[in-house]
Amino acid sequence: MTEWEGPARRMLADLLSASHLMPLEMLPEALDLCGAPAGFPASRVYLADLELRNLRLLTGRGPDAGQDPGADPPELRIDGTVAGRAYQTGEILPAGPERSDGRRPWWVPMLNGTERLGVLQVSTTRDDDAVREDAEALAALTALVIAGKRDRSDSYARLTRTAPMAVGAEMQWHLMPPRTYADGRVVIAAALEPAYQVSGDAYDYATAGTHVHLSIFDAMGHDTAAGLTANLAMATCRSSRRQGCGLVETSERIEADLIEQFHHQRYATAILADLDTDTGAFTFVNRGHHLPLIIRAGRWTSRLRCAPAHPMGTDLGLRVSLCREQLEPGDRIVMYTDGITEARRAGGPEFGLARFVELLIRYHADGLPVPETLRRVVHAVLDHHQGRLQDDATILFCEWLGTDTRPSAEAADLTGLPT
Repeated sequence: MTEWEGPARRMLADLLSASHLMPLEMLPEALDLCGAPAGFPASRVYLADLELRNLRLLTGRGPDAGQDPGADPPELRIDGTVAGRAYQTGEILPAGPERSDGRRPWWVPMLNGTERLGVLQVSTTRDDDAVREDAEALAALTALVIAGKRDRSDSYARLTRTAPMAVGAEMQWHLMPPRTYADGRVVIAAALEPAYQVSGDAYDYATAGTHVHLSIFDAMGHDTAAGLTANLAMATCRSSRRQGCGLVETSERIEADLIEQFHHQRYATAILADLDTDTGAFTFVNRGHHLPLIIRAGRWTSRLRCAPAHPMGTDLGLRVSLCREQLEPGDRIVMYTDGITEARRAGGPEFGLARFVELLIRYHADGLPVPETLRRVVHAVLDHHQGRLQDDATILFCEWLGTDTRPSAEAADLTGLPT
């Protein structure tokens, strides 16, 4: 009998069974109870905050529970800590030397698919060949439990937030898909700031057979109405494409809905795009937005060409063109809003397109996973702006890996997944 068929399998089965009727606050206790027979008697869950700067301890007693002397730290920085390094790279790392009771602690990344939720600290006396595999399996199931419960848990929201969230931002975060997705064909990652005040920016992606839809929106204004505009635009986009509408018709439907709702008082720019993963054909429409970029072979190619139509909601009558570009395997599509390139500190220069692309290329050349690359780029934009953006700043990144639909080692490397 292998270790996987014995206590480790029982650990996962017990945790899965317990999770069905378990609130999120009971997860730490359940982990200890289920993990003990498999040699994991003490586990600690650390979740990444919304801005991806800190890892915060899920105590089961609420985010404001007092800490006992000698207890685990309630918060760890992602930059400059071993736990943060495990989160950044997707690697299991030792959490310290062997303790007096013989337990050895490890930091294990928690991934929901390719979305990074945080890290799990496990302590074990085991020293066999299967211990890392079992720890990864425990972290993976823990991540699935968290992902299944977080949307209905105010405790999760409070724990992963470090500031009050504006109403517009509340709408946006609950409408958009996770910030990371990958399969054997594409790797997609997104970043959005200011996390607690974003209103008019939004991104979306979805798959349908061999096709991948990508879209990015920038609605007029910085108030709750901007959030409503972006929400309506995204909802109409989803409804239209799920009825089989093409990109041009979808953008026209969005415009019609915005005019009906806001009577020409609100508008949104956007790029709506489709990637055929069988052929690499990239088609898109430009509704008054910055054109996407293509990074090929580690270099920034010239920006795509596509005659802009008017922003959706303005009804200016400009022709909507369907534009095309043939991608090569490994090409990276980068869609962004003007808050990225036009960010500036008082009296200083704009962050600029050239610096933005240079950072994307540099961090990716360092071997960082795509989500970590975008995390560092957005933080560089924030630092350039002294932590206070005057406009929403959004990036949507998609790398086409080729035509093989099987999960690949390359996709794992790009997202930080263990192989």
